[in-house]
Amino acid sequence: MAYILTLVAHRAETTLSPAVITRVREAIGGGEPVMLSPGEAADIPCAAAPNATLVEAALERLPIDAITTKARGRRKGLLVADMDSTIVTSETLDELAAYAGLQDAIAAITRRSMNGELDFATALRERVSMLKGLKLDALEKTWAQTKLTPGAAELVATMRAHNATTALVSGGFTYFTGRVAAQIGFDTHRANTLLDDGAALTGEVGTPILDRFAKLEILEELAMSRGLKLAATLAVGDGANDLDMLRAAGLGVAFHAKPIVAAEARARIDHGNLRALLFAQGYSAAQFVTPLR
Repeated sequence: MAYILTLVAHRAETTLSPAVITRVREAIGGGEPVMLSPGEAADIPCAAAPNATLVEAALERLPIDAITTKARGRRKGLLVADMDSTIVTSETLDELAAYAGLQDAIAAITRRSMNGELDFATALRERVSMLKGLKLDALEKTWAQTKLTPGAAELVATMRAHNATTALVSGGFTYFTGRVAAQIGFDTHRANTLLDDGAALTGEVGTPILDRFAKLEILEELAMSRGLKLAATLAVGDGANDLDMLRAAGLGVAFHAKPIVAAEARARIDHGNLRALLFAQGYSAAQFVTPLR
């Protein structure tokens, strides 16, 4: 079978039952299912790429994600992940803005930028300029409230255990990417730099700006350094500045993404968490690596 359809249930809301698996399998003419995690994830081999409309109808609006991959080369040698609203649950710049009393105003700009309505670099500079004079302790307070997305630590640890390179690449800031990378073990991190005068933010961001084009360049650079074809890479993100790298990666996944990204991405996670990226590569739950805290 040349293709695999992976079904992943949102465990808090539903169970991937044998009846659902059978219904999908019959709709697409798939082969014998392989359970990756009972009640949560299963692979259905297919001779041809399954029809998305048939899959959606068979799922009957259940909170179950369906990801199609080629059977060959499913496990990727490079992960490039966005940070905000992907590896962490929040938009760190928006949360930082709360300490300046500007969260709503800055979050509104963030939403438009992430949906492709505004130029990313221009929107970033505008938001950062609004934070001029904000004391540096607001950064630590924001970090203390930042939470990892469920499955993030398992994703990184499992891929690293299987010799993949993992990179956190964000249009956010190195203050946060450095801490996230250290916490869950990313091999490297890249982001923008907030400038300060030693006591407060200056309202400026370092150059060059890490934008959608830089994310794509970093994906290509890291793949080349590992001697990997882009087909052997995995990229995940949620915003318009992730689209170029999602299109280029062998497996580009829109994670709970903005409408423009969800509409264009070849693979989507709309319901589950980041464990789904491991299932999509053919890992069973028994093979997941959970880092020690």
